[in-house]
Amino acid sequence: MNQDKPSAQYASPPCFMHELDGHPEAVTADVAQWNDIARWRKAERQRLIEARLAVSADDRAAMTQGIVASLDQAIGDPAGRMVSIYWPFRGEPDLRSWLASINERGGRTALPLVVKKGRPLIFRSYRTGDPLERSVWNIPVPATGEEVVPDVVIAPVVGFDARCYRLGYGGGFFDRTLAALPRKPLTIGIGYGIARIPTIYPQPHDIPMDVIITDAGIQD
Repeated sequence: MNQDKPSAQYASPPCFMHELDGHPEAVTADVAQWNDIARWRKAERQRLIEARLAVSADDRAAMTQGIVASLDQAIGDPAGRMVSIYWPFRGEPDLRSWLASINERGGRTALPLVVKKGRPLIFRSYRTGDPLERSVWNIPVPATGEEVVPDVVIAPVVGFDARCYRLGYGGGFFDRTLAALPRKPLTIGIGYGIARIPTIYPQPHDIPMDVIITDAGIQD
């Protein structure tokens, strides 16, 4: 675990009861440690979302243009590849125009769907103009379309650290999904530079992104 402690501008960091490894109380300590980290992540998640929403829509749109340029650099020619994007939520970078450009360049696109709490996501093919329906958190998802396995998975981040670990919304959907896919896709986390934090205190179930892309460029 990365033990770099955040500065005072971040939520209070969790304690490190893992130092009890080998002690009879170690199992209890592991549970206590995770509970402490979960509380820290919840507070940090709220702080980061509020900071993101405080940025003006015009500024977010301008930052997204830089993100799109870096995405093209990271992925290269999309022809013949299945790229899963996401529907923007709570001030996330809006990649819907870029999604359309993937199709124009010969690529295929998809959106993720929540099937059930505690289960991996599925990916359903989607092109601009295909019918949508409302799903979890009232987010639009494809109403039709075949289930697919993406070559590239693009996931929004609430926060991220220097090791490309992603802080999401707390449901664990992307980590669970990446662990269950039949083949490993290229994974790209998308966010703004303000979302970077010293560490998310990664746990064994956390899976790092291959690349994080923000308005500041590409981090791998």
